[in-house]
Amino acid sequence: MKGKDQGIWIGEKDLTNDPSFIEISKQEFASLPEALGNTEAVEQLGGNRRDFMKMLGFGVGAAALAASCDIPVKRAIPYTVKPDTIVPGVATYYATTYVQGSECAPILVKTREGRPIKIEGNDLVGYGGTSARAQASVLSLYDTARFKSPMLNGGDATWADVDKKAMEILSGSRRVALVTSSIYSPSVQSAIDAFTAKYNATHVQYDTVSHSALLDANEKSFGLRAIPSYHFDKADVIVSFDADFLGTWGNSTKNSVDFISGRKLKDAKNAKMNRLYQVESHMSLTGSNADNRVLVKPSEQGAAIVALYNAIAGASLSGGKLNAEATKAVKLMAADLKAARGKSLVVCGTNNVSEQVLVNAINSALGNIGTTVDMSDPLMTYKGDDKAMAKLMSDMNSGSIDAIVLMGVNPVYDYNANGKF
Repeated sequence: MKGKDQGIWIGEKDLTNDPSFIEISKQEFASLPEALGNTEAVEQLGGNRRDFMKMLGFGVGAAALAASCDIPVKRAIPYTVKPDTIVPGVATYYATTYVQGSECAPILVKTREGRPIKIEGNDLVGYGGTSARAQASVLSLYDTARFKSPMLNGGDATWADVDKKAMEILSGSRRVALVTSSIYSPSVQSAIDAFTAKYNATHVQYDTVSHSALLDANEKSFGLRAIPSYHFDKADVIVSFDADFLGTWGNSTKNSVDFISGRKLKDAKNAKMNRLYQVESHMSLTGSNADNRVLVKPSEQGAAIVALYNAIAGASLSGGKLNAEATKAVKLMAADLKAARGKSLVVCGTNNVSEQVLVNAINSALGNIGTTVDMSDPLMTYKGDDKAMAKLMSDMNSGSIDAIVLMGVNPVYDYNANGKF
């Protein structure tokens, strides 16, 4: 509350400077500090350890309260000329796109007075969902530690300075490499094509979490190096080998929306939900939602895939030893998958080409290709190539690369070559 002198006052007695109020204000915290600073006074008070802790706690609380009583005055300044699109107290929504590495999603951003405060999925052009990373991305807009300008040799610079330095480095007959995250924007890809053509540069796409084995396996199985659209909404039985498709694997946002639709009871007469088996060695978001969670060692993951392939295809491939509990579970999920031919789905998150090829063979034997596994509408947000990255490392170490440009990636931090990058 504000008085006529524009100061802060509490109650009528404070406003009128009542003598009794002034006296109480002076004595409110006086006795305790004096007693704590006077040994004789403390001895006269007596008491035990509990009393001492009470006094200490009260003293700290009183000091904190006294320090926080001086509340700064904050003034709200109205618009001189208010924008037509802003109504105080009424939120405004903007349609945009969240792009971070290999994740992309259409979103709606809720703003108040020009400040973004909430993100939701845009169901008009997408599937109406967002990931935890997309939800948290709004915080990055308020990150005061972000670079506010280009940096050159560890200091602030202008774009003109950076462009001049880059042209000096790239000019001549230098051997240039461009390393980016997966590129799925046609306009960005066009700019990259122009760059590589002008400077005869090598373009390598690199994903922090590699899907290269899945891409290579799909190229062998289907002739297309891409990730298919997995229709979890059309699958009655789902088996996942270390693929956290609800959390971080593939198009996790769409996967979650589709998977949830198969868990909803739409018809009371036909109360049926999809069934999920998760084979993993650690707890994941998908594992925590599984109907049957099968624990295996990381070294047993391949053996579990081979065992399921043998049970589905009637083969006798050798795949190593599998623990007894997992062996029983594989037999159970094989029977479930066979009963749901064409309406089942098997996915795998391991970065092993042979295991991914076997999973493709399992889906093919179950009649899932073209139904729950759709190569006609592939997911193009993962294009990383482990072989190309390894070749780049070899060229760098042999001195065959003079300059390297990194865009949207940080292989110095997260490439799995033990810091050799």
